[in-house]
Amino acid sequence: MRFIGITGGVGAGKSEILDYIRKHYSCEIYLADEVAHLVKQPGTKAYGELLSLLGPGVAGSDGQIDRAAMADRIFADPSLLERVNGIIHPAVKEFLLERLALARAAGEADFFFVEAALLIEGGYLALVDEMWYIYADEASRRQRLKASRGYSEEKIARIMSSQLGETQFRESCDIVIDNSGDLADSFRQIDERLAAWKEPERL
Repeated sequence: MRFIGITGGVGAGKSEILDYIRKHYSCEIYLADEVAHLVKQPGTKAYGELLSLLGPGVAGSDGQIDRAAMADRIFADPSLLERVNGIIHPAVKEFLLERLALARAAGEADFFFVEAALLIEGGYLALVDEMWYIYADEASRRQRLKASRGYSEEKIARIMSSQLGETQFRESCDIVIDNSGDLADSFRQIDERLAAWKEPERL
C-alpha cells in the first residue's frame, strides 16, 4: 500500500481530486482538518492539554471545544497559536500513522491518502511515499473561491499570502497534478500516476 500526500494552495481543487480518487480506487483518505477536529474531542489527550493551556472557558456547554472561543483566546495572546499547534499537529500525525499501520495490516487498500495545505510544513515529506502538488493557476483559484465560497478579494489575498508559493510547492513535491483546466484532464493525470505505482517500471 502506498502512502501519498495531497497538498496545494487554497482553491486548487483538492476536494474534486479526492472525490474522484475515492470513487475509483481502493483507498483510505483522510483530511487533516477533519482529523484535527477528531483529536480534540472530549476525552482525548489533546483535549485535556488544550483546556489546560487555554482554560476551561474554551469548552462549550456540550463539552466540545468552541472554535470561536479558542480563536478569541489566541487573538488576545498570539503567542498561544504556536503552543496550540504544538498540541494539535503532533496528535494529528499520531492519529494518521496509527490508521496507516492499521490499513497496512488489513491489506485491503492499495493507497492511503492524506490531504492538507500544510503537509510540507508539517514534516510529512519524510513520511509519505510520494507528495502530490495539486496546481491551479491563480486566476482559476480566485474564481473558484469567489464562486464556491463567496470569498472576497481581500480574504483570498490574505489566505494565499499565508500559504507556500508555487515555487516552494513544486520544489518540495514529487508529482504535479495540473488542475487548472478540465477535470477530465486532471483525472487522466491521476489515473496515469496511480497505474504507474502498480507497474514499477513506469515510475
